[in-house]
Amino acid sequence: MIAPPSSPAIVKRAADSASAPAPSSVDSGVLREISRRVLWLSAAIVDAANRGRPNHSGVKVGGHQASSASMVDIMVALWFHSLRGEDRVSVKPHSSPVLHAINYLLGDLDESYLTTLRAKGGLQSYPSRLKDPDTVDFSTGSVGIGATAALWAAIAHRYTRSHFADTPVAGRFVSLLGDAELDEGAIWEAVADPQVASLGELLWVVDLNRQSLDRVVPDIQIERLQGMFAAAGWQVVTLKWGRFVCDLFERPGGRELRSRLEEMPNEEYQRMLRVPGEEVADRILSGQGSVELRDLVTSLTTVELGRAVRDLGGHDLPLLVDTFDGANDHRPTVVFAYTIKGRGLATEGHPNNHSALLTEPQMRQLAEACGIDTTDPWATFPAESDAGRLCTRRAEALARPATTPTDPVSVPTSLGHPHRKPVSTQAALGRLLADVVRDAPELAARLVTCSPDVASSTNLGGWINKTGVWSVKERHDWFADDRERVLRWSESESGQHIELGIAEVNLVGLLGELGTTWSRWGQRLIPVATIYDPFVSRALEPWSYGIYAGGQSILVGTPSGVTLAPEGGAHQSITTPSIGLEQPGCIAWEPAFAQDLEWTFLHAASQVGVPGGTSAYFRLSTRPLDPELANTPQDPALLERRRRQATAGGYRLSNHPAAEDDVTLVGVGVLMPEVVEAARVLAEHGVTAGVVCLTSPDLVFRSFQQRGRRETTGNPSGDVVEDLFPAHAAAPLVTVQDGHPHTLSFLAGVRGDRIRCLGVTDFGQSSDLDDAYALHGIDVTSITDAALTLAGR
Repeated sequence: MIAPPSSPAIVKRAADSASAPAPSSVDSGVLREISRRVLWLSAAIVDAANRGRPNHSGVKVGGHQASSASMVDIMVALWFHSLRGEDRVSVKPHSSPVLHAINYLLGDLDESYLTTLRAKGGLQSYPSRLKDPDTVDFSTGSVGIGATAALWAAIAHRYTRSHFADTPVAGRFVSLLGDAELDEGAIWEAVADPQVASLGELLWVVDLNRQSLDRVVPDIQIERLQGMFAAAGWQVVTLKWGRFVCDLFERPGGRELRSRLEEMPNEEYQRMLRVPGEEVADRILSGQGSVELRDLVTSLTTVELGRAVRDLGGHDLPLLVDTFDGANDHRPTVVFAYTIKGRGLATEGHPNNHSALLTEPQMRQLAEACGIDTTDPWATFPAESDAGRLCTRRAEALARPATTPTDPVSVPTSLGHPHRKPVSTQAALGRLLADVVRDAPELAARLVTCSPDVASSTNLGGWINKTGVWSVKERHDWFADDRERVLRWSESESGQHIELGIAEVNLVGLLGELGTTWSRWGQRLIPVATIYDPFVSRALEPWSYGIYAGGQSILVGTPSGVTLAPEGGAHQSITTPSIGLEQPGCIAWEPAFAQDLEWTFLHAASQVGVPGGTSAYFRLSTRPLDPELANTPQDPALLERRRRQATAGGYRLSNHPAAEDDVTLVGVGVLMPEVVEAARVLAEHGVTAGVVCLTSPDLVFRSFQQRGRRETTGNPSGDVVEDLFPAHAAAPLVTVQDGHPHTLSFLAGVRGDRIRCLGVTDFGQSSDLDDAYALHGIDVTSITDAALTLAGR
């Protein structure tokens, strides 16, 4: 059942000998009293959601009483002894009722919320730092991702402290996670990042209850997990047994008892928890064992033997307190705490208890065991009691000062540089960032870039040369005297670029936490991450999680589309334009020209790291475009008008009024040269084609959706859809994008126009650019043909 560790890097607590006495400052009796109350409250919160309020839909409300029960003692040891106000904790998603129960006892949650789990305006199904009414440090729910958020928050805090001296001090960053979460790749990508081994403020506690959602885990392979953490430089602590059973292990027959318990399969151990107490001895002996083992087992009462087999390290409060207080602060620590899923409930140890709900009689049984009067289920401790006084002291100790926001940062609307030479939007971004250091130093000081080992190939070299690379600790630059080096890779705590390994999940995990520093510590950052656009899909869930949790940032996908023709289908993105349009809390941009990128990027930066702000996604390309195609006005007033149009979502390139269009060509991003050329060819055939350049189909869609609504949705683009497609000037539409064509299909509904959507619907292949565009039907010939057909020619 429980395999002994073998690595010398692994610390064993209460496993090979009787545990040390509890620290004198810990009153284990009071902690146990609080633990019983938290167990009851967490179960009652779920019970009230399912049996205590009307449910007319017939859909199960649900909850996780068993998963909460296994975490109760771990969380009580933390909140009622070990945590400090400056600590931040990520709570296992299925243990949210325990967090709310604890916050209630600490006076951080009003009683009225205890019956509102999973109800509108009530307690969220999983911890949410933006939507729950009490203190929640990290949103969780995406298994594995919420646990790693605390790790990235630690790096974000270190970065912020190294650049802004008035950043508040932080304490430990704690993650409470279930053992099944260790199956998630996001966990190991984060653990293996080289910088993590230096983060002594990290503490992870694994609730090792040996059950997943559907089953008892047949082989937890604890040694393998321990070894993987140890190999990454972590201190590994394993809490197998509590003090009571450890005392038995020291008695004659005790070593054999321990071997029997540790060698039995997980399933056998779980089954033993479910049988009547008088059967436990027979199951342990199972027709075998020495005389000493039999004497030891039979000398124990049924109650004592039942207590012994349940006496796991994750339920020994003094042992937990001692472990948390003694964690190494020079490297990250992971604690494997053996627990029982459903500990103390009627469903304890049942293989199908994950979502099981206690019946009414079982709830009454639990109330009796916890000393609760069911006529007053939400009772707190009397203020003058030992438990009440501890709750008061801990509430005071965990109180946090209000966050003082950063002084406003001046973000210019334009840098004022002319764009005269053909350039790609990817290269234009690199130049923009490098220019900001000189032209807008206040903005530059708040910018931080990161990439998954693609900084140079996404044109961040100029920015890095001017600002340096940030590292947890100073590193010697052995190439500083190499005159042939173009990219100066100087790593220090003063740098402003953070380089990660080739792990896109890590990238957006860090991006999200860099984007929360304004709300966590009052220091505004504007984080910008570059990623190869085809890999946005790989990073989608953790990126979405970061936005959901309140992180505001800018994600740059580049290069993109089949325009990256020679790289072949493996590096050609298709669905990302649609992903950007559909992502909540984010505005998607795909500017065609360098000037448009400058305007839209600065506009997006102004919206990051502020109350009510938003994230942004830029889809860029490596194909150089001639700025002359944009026909950018020279007159200052007209230039400002164009800037406003670009930041609203798009503008018309045509010189004639929209009412004269026989057909309207709508282009996005890198395909604007083909759209403009197709309009010229159509003119030779007597067809007047209007040309619309969209910088953000996302904003145009929002404008379309807002039409006719009585309430506004805060759409920053205003009525751009009317400006681009006026109701009085109906004309067939041909839309063109280096991405899936359905992204722009909504434009048919603006005026009821006939439409033909051109784009990429199949995997690409290696080719030159002309062949790639012809293959997917987004070349000049295809655009012209679609327009002539719609125009009846």
